[in-house]
Amino acid sequence: MAHVTIYTRAFCPYCSRALSLLKQKGVKMTHIDAGMDAQKKAEMIQKSGGARTFPQIFIGDLHIGGCDEMMALERAGKLDPLLAS
Repeated sequence: MAHVTIYTRAFCPYCSRALSLLKQKGVKMTHIDAGMDAQKKAEMIQKSGGARTFPQIFIGDLHIGGCDEMMALERAGKLDPLLAS
């Protein structure tokens, strides 16, 4: 199973929703709270190609976007194959 990195911030409902789905799937992940850490937020923005909203989700080295994009992948049946790679 691919490793997931997720950048979040506290009290973010989209972050909670994304984390919940990943936990339900038993995904091993690195969870980085970047909301109050300027260096980690800058790292997230650089790695994501300029995305500034939370969460930002990476499957391996692939940036899939935020919660809405991940949920769209789930609905389309494309998330599990990405996680399995």
